[in-house]
Amino acid sequence: MIFRAKANKALDRAEDPRETLDYSYQKQLELLQKVRRGVADVATSRKRLELQLNQLQQQSTKLEDQGRKALALGREDLAREALSRKSALQQQVTDLETQHATLQGEEEKLTLAAQRLQAKVDAFRTRKETIKATYTAAQAQTRIGEAFTGISEEMGDVGLAIQRAEDKTAQLQARAGAIDELLASGALDDPSGTRKDDIQAELDQLSGGTDVELELQRMKAELAGGPSADRQAIEGGTGEQQPQQQTQDTPRFDKQ
Repeated sequence: MIFRAKANKALDRAEDPRETLDYSYQKQLELLQKVRRGVADVATSRKRLELQLNQLQQQSTKLEDQGRKALALGREDLAREALSRKSALQQQVTDLETQHATLQGEEEKLTLAAQRLQAKVDAFRTRKETIKATYTAAQAQTRIGEAFTGISEEMGDVGLAIQRAEDKTAQLQARAGAIDELLASGALDDPSGTRKDDIQAELDQLSGGTDVELELQRMKAELAGGPSADRQAIEGGTGEQQPQQQTQDTPRFDKQ
């Protein structure tokens, strides 16, 4: 029972209603072809009986003429023999006519059955195509809905791939950030020598700040008084201290 249940489930999963409908339609066409072939066979037999009836009727007419001629010639015995043969042929004609009527009735029944079957096959074909179109549309709509909701197998694989890529990217970003923090704190050494410690970085920052201040003073001097003021502003207090230093260094001589 378990095996049959699983086999039934597998067959139901593998079954395509469109293929089943096409197979049923093919079987109906084969049955209709057999019925038509039967009608053709019956019609052939009926036609053969008609040919035999015509031959027997011709022979019967010929025997009647021979008996009439024999009787006219005074040969009553020949006339009696001819009439006897005609009577035997008439019995065969009667049997063939009965068979012909029977075959004609069978032919009419088979022709009517073929017509009814043809109408049934045509109706089934129309319904089959309608069901196939509806099934195809429903299948396409279901696949589109699964694709939009992400529950299909293909979209599920794509979603998993995207999730794995995002996880790996986040992991690499976290690792890179951790390495930068460790290098900045000095916990890790940079063998290339391009990484500076905190003290050197602070000194570079102060030096950069001094350059900015000097540039700012030069720009202010240019706006205030031109190149001479700019030169004095840049040189700063050095120019003022030189005269004092020279005065202090020059020896003084007392007048006598």
